[in-house]
Amino acid sequence: MAKRNASMSVAGLAVPVRIWAQRFAFLALLAFAFALMLLSKAETGALQNARIVIVDSVAPILSVMSRPVEAGQEVSSSVKTYFLVHAENDRLRQENERLIRWMQTARQLEVENATLRAQLEYVPELSPRAVTARVIADTGGGFFHSLLINAGARHFVQRGQAVVSRAGVVGRIAEVGDRSARVLLLTDLNSRIPAIVESTGDRVIVTGNNTRWPGVTYLASNSPVSVGDRVVTSGHGGVFPPGLPIGTVSEASETRTVLQPVVDIARLSEARILDYGVEGILPPPEKVPAVEKTAPQAGPAK
Repeated sequence: MAKRNASMSVAGLAVPVRIWAQRFAFLALLAFAFALMLLSKAETGALQNARIVIVDSVAPILSVMSRPVEAGQEVSSSVKTYFLVHAENDRLRQENERLIRWMQTARQLEVENATLRAQLEYVPELSPRAVTARVIADTGGGFFHSLLINAGARHFVQRGQAVVSRAGVVGRIAEVGDRSARVLLLTDLNSRIPAIVESTGDRVIVTGNNTRWPGVTYLASNSPVSVGDRVVTSGHGGVFPPGLPIGTVSEASETRTVLQPVVDIARLSEARILDYGVEGILPPPEKVPAVEKTAPQAGPAK
């Protein structure tokens, strides 16, 4: 009987202890977390050394535990790469077959074209000599748009030559020094470039207006030009070869047509000067014939 009463008293004491533990467990954990936070902010030397020792002791265990994960990731990556390579191999094989067919067709057309040109006594176009120069200064302003490049007369650069980039037309050479030259940009007010609208075949003149968007003149009023149409050089004038991209139509209305140049001139760092061996529309000043002024003859004396 005494044993029974003792066990009941112990059980009766354990219940309140458990209840109080449950009530204050959250507060105890919160206080412990706050204490850890304060210790981490304290950054004492002992705490840092303890943290370093703990990290050093746990690092080998973490390294061993991470190896299976890394191995699984490598296996997964290898399987994925295998399927990707297999799909890419199939795509390249099909593309190679198409390219072989196109190559055979191109060879046949090349032979046919050469035969027809020989029969027509076709005069081939001149192959240009190109000089690549670096843009060293932007000499443009509110009234003119031009660039300065580090190539001049000693590099066979002449006035009137075409200046292009990988994207398309930049402008033409306006002034030439011994080691430098000034490029008149296509956006300059004095720039006029013969061009053609690819979609309609209309021959136009791309005219600079000292803004970032040159205009198009001599376009027929009933021309079906629309936004997005590409404008390229026509080859007239002997300066620019045909087919060089100039820009795309960004605005087309009854009153005006505006182009968005394909070359971002503000970010242009290099330019390419094309020499076709012709003077084009800008002969050197020394070759311009002088106009002889003659005095008017005196009439018969009355």
